[in-house]
Amino acid sequence: MEIDCAGATLLPGLHDHHLHILALAARRQSVDLAGLTTEAAVRAALVAARPGPWLRAVGYDERVAGLPDTALLDRWVPDRPVRLQDRTGALWVLNSAALAALGTSDWPPGAERDAGGHLTGQFWREDRWLARALPRSLPDLGAMGGELAAFGLTGLTDAGAHNGPDEARLLAGAVPQRLILMGSEALGPGEGYALGALKLLIDERDPPEITALAARIGEGRRQQRAVAAHCVTEAELALFLAALEAAGGARPGDRIEHGGLIPETFVPVIAAAGLTVVTNPAFIHDRGDRYLEAVAAAQHGDLYPAARLARAGIALLGGSDAPYAAADPWLAMRSARDRRTARGVPLGPDERLEPLAALRLYCGGAIAPGAPADLILCEGAMADVLADLTADRLRMSIVGGKIAFNRDEAASPRR
Repeated sequence: MEIDCAGATLLPGLHDHHLHILALAARRQSVDLAGLTTEAAVRAALVAARPGPWLRAVGYDERVAGLPDTALLDRWVPDRPVRLQDRTGALWVLNSAALAALGTSDWPPGAERDAGGHLTGQFWREDRWLARALPRSLPDLGAMGGELAAFGLTGLTDAGAHNGPDEARLLAGAVPQRLILMGSEALGPGEGYALGALKLLIDERDPPEITALAARIGEGRRQQRAVAAHCVTEAELALFLAALEAAGGARPGDRIEHGGLIPETFVPVIAAAGLTVVTNPAFIHDRGDRYLEAVAAAQHGDLYPAARLARAGIALLGGSDAPYAAADPWLAMRSARDRRTARGVPLGPDERLEPLAALRLYCGGAIAPGAPADLILCEGAMADVLADLTADRLRMSIVGGKIAFNRDEAASPRR
């Protein structure tokens, strides 16, 4: 195959180093509540949803009416089973019809109860249990993968903490991108994906004991896997660092996922340990205006920092955390470069990266001579690409030497 680049710029394919593929695909089949700021707007969106036995809604903002419970959902939608996810992805809420439809008394640990022992309808970090208990139709992963290829994404790392053999069977070969799966101790090597790090889900609401976390790190070592820890808050980060020390120290490939709040005092510790930080710069855009209200100005530079980590020699990778932030890697690159919220307000501008460094957050692995390559072709010179950092310049995405997206073909009318 020969391709006339016609003066365009050829770059390594882009890799999203942290996203949730099944959740992103499922969002396409859900009522999206993101951006709705009143109870009336949320209720209207739920009532207007397409008919069906269940209603699935995502992206709820707790500023609308606080964290919802069964009683609130029953007021909004009393006549149909509803499951609603908050904007962070940590919480699912079910209404009375949904709880009744489950038909069980064997509730998981994350099922919240009130002082009287009654279910509130809130399920914290129980995605896996709910996925097994609730009716489920597999979303169109191939179509979603095609949309990601149109952003230039040729590689994906699924960061699901509970990924095991069942998830591997669903995901392997289902998208056109090269696939890396992080997951639990139950996940082993397989066809159609590369085995990634052991994922450690640390939740400040219910933190694990350091000894238990260190034991899991030890199991990762026995499986010859790196470990990757969910660290959004300062407390979660401190717990991971302490557990690493208890387990004998960090090893190459160990990762801090998110790094949502990294004060300067943590930087030399992270650098000395040789840890990689997988940051989510799109949150500066998507949630930045919320951060301006909720986070003290002195801490704005601590939010998803990049420049301070790069100066300390800490390896940085970029991930979207989609569907909990935008999946567009170019938006994330612009956010890393500009550090501006959706309203255009600067947020921690000292943490901005140079355009090339922002691009490198999402570049895939090295291109080996003679091996099928993952590449993207962008209109214009390199200076133009860096000036814009937009998918509008993308002409083609190539995965393993095969075209996964061709703008000219996508734009051509069907005959």
